[in-house]
Amino acid sequence: MFDSSHVITTTEDLRRLVPPPRPAQQTKVLSTLDTHCRKWIERSPFVVVSSVDSNGRMDLSPKGDPPGFVRILDDKTLAIPDRPGNRRLDTFHNVLEQPQVGLMFVVPERGEVLRVAGTGRIVTDPDLLETMTVRGRLPLLALVVEIGEVMFHCGKSIIRSKLWSPEDWPNIEGLASYAECLGDQTTSDETVTEMEIRFKSWHDGNELY
Repeated sequence: MFDSSHVITTTEDLRRLVPPPRPAQQTKVLSTLDTHCRKWIERSPFVVVSSVDSNGRMDLSPKGDPPGFVRILDDKTLAIPDRPGNRRLDTFHNVLEQPQVGLMFVVPERGEVLRVAGTGRIVTDPDLLETMTVRGRLPLLALVVEIGEVMFHCGKSIIRSKLWSPEDWPNIEGLASYAECLGDQTTSDETVTEMEIRFKSWHDGNELY
């Protein structure tokens, strides 16, 4: 636990500990995509989508596909295809209640990330979905995001984590597999062995689309 008398509750207390950012950090927030933002999104194979429901419960959902899978419709609009997953649809349920979303685009071997904040809509436009075909399969839905703010975030956190340095990765021996976690934490219609077989199929490149 921690001593509750050491909780910061005001902006003034916060800024006494951390001085204001440098001018570049204060002015880097854009309202539209520029050339640098476009190129980053076109090279990114992975984005994390944040959303919140009407009760304030947060959700973070990872999305991945070949680089450039997030479509740039114009300087203010992005479209993210929804591929087969766990069918919970947490992001979409949240967007129906609260359309505000956040995006974090990652490019392998780069420390920086690109952050986007905007408003989401669930879209089934067949012409748009057609442009997101992978291996002959169309997504059923797309999350279209109207950009409010976009900015690059410095690479200090990824540098500190050594995320792209395999020689510094932690030992994962002893970590349960996803199937083992589900076996212990859920009520399932599959055995752990059946889930292991299905998940291995994903890693072999099957049933992804």
